[in-house]
Amino acid sequence: MYCNSSLKRYLNDLADKLPTPGGGSASALVAGLGVSLVSMVVNFTLGKPKYLNYEKELKRILSSSEKLKDNFLRFVDEDVKAYRSKNIWYCLEVPLKVAQSCYEAMKLCPLLLEKANKNLFSDVACAAIFLEAGFWGAYFNVEANLKFIKDKKITSRIRKEILKKSREFNKIRKEVVEKVGTFIRR
Repeated sequence: MYCNSSLKRYLNDLADKLPTPGGGSASALVAGLGVSLVSMVVNFTLGKPKYLNYEKELKRILSSSEKLKDNFLRFVDEDVKAYRSKNIWYCLEVPLKVAQSCYEAMKLCPLLLEKANKNLFSDVACAAIFLEAGFWGAYFNVEANLKFIKDKKITSRIRKEILKKSREFNKIRKEVVEKVGTFIRR
């Protein structure tokens, strides 16, 4: 569908008067951009003599970010499929996965501030901001779909979980952006 098509086609379809892609798919795409920046920062850091002590950890971060990048790309299309399926559980599942994956990707950002090339810290801040956009887009898609679930125990549990994640997510994002801002202004 979109994973193997041009960015131009995706953006044109997103802008057009079509039911899909929409905000859920776009949230996955922007999160994919964020985690791709995580990978880029690591790739530019690996092999640099100054950061050799962190090679093992950086390779672990890269492995995680690459898996997440592939997942977000898959979610771009999965969200479209979910919407077209009219299956509310599938429509709920995809943005939940996007939000969870954004959270996992965000947890990589503070590690980069400790172990990665400092000349790329603004890219780490961009990654965090893109992941934030992806997370909140997914969050609101979850909320929009929860209203169609009749089981209030399930909706309450999901809301509690995603609200807890949002608080943790915001804490990490704030820390990353503040540290980058402080570093850049020195």
